[in-house]
Amino acid sequence: MPDVTVVVATRLRPERLRFLTELHASLDAQDADWEAVLAIDGADPALLPTPLAADSRVRVLPLPRPVGAACARNLAVNLASGRALTWADDDDVLPPFSLSSRLHHLDNTGLGWVAGDSADLYDDGSLHLWKCSTPSGRHEPGAVWAYWPTPHHTIPLGPTTILARTHLWSAIGGMGGLVQGEDYLALRVTHLAAGELLPQVVYHYRKHPHQLTRQTQYDELEAAARNFAWRSGNDLALALGHRPHTGRKTAGGATL
Repeated sequence: MPDVTVVVATRLRPERLRFLTELHASLDAQDADWEAVLAIDGADPALLPTPLAADSRVRVLPLPRPVGAACARNLAVNLASGRALTWADDDDVLPPFSLSSRLHHLDNTGLGWVAGDSADLYDDGSLHLWKCSTPSGRHEPGAVWAYWPTPHHTIPLGPTTILARTHLWSAIGGMGGLVQGEDYLALRVTHLAAGELLPQVVYHYRKHPHQLTRQTQYDELEAAARNFAWRSGNDLALALGHRPHTGRKTAGGATL
């Protein structure tokens, strides 16, 4: 059994195949014992780049029709055999030691999740740190949500930087069923166990013209997706007895 499973959903779009190959190369350079579960979302598996198709550590889940990133990722979790799990988009990259540093910390602390910083990766190879609102250090269950006061604020933590014990991802229902912004729901895993944000970049988020957030239709559903994810996290906090943060209104209009 590998130490960590990396779940990736892809439609094998031609303009992203080079990026997918670079993601695989970044995995191959990791010094951790890993597997990748690649959910092919309704595309022809024959389009899979040779380096991935030839790697026994890449487990391929071909889906017979497009189901969307959230569903594809959730179905991929069914094949995960790692004791810890994290996510990656098919156009992003993991820097060296990304997996091993988080795994080492997970093993030596008994925490449920470990995350890190993210850096935006541009075409010229430059990196720009994206600093989330959650401060580095240990956070008790539910504490991260306090750094997301309203759905209009920036999310408090990079979802793809979170490496968590695999059973916790199943416990929160995975990525839910949002048509976009599905990884916002992954933040709910921070409600189920204590975790820590390391002051280390563990994920490179690629910026390019073909990414989902750059498409003309993206803004049409963004507000609704963010609102649902934010409300879901608040309601889970209430169900678990965590103290709700300011900004949430009750049915009667009172602010908590």
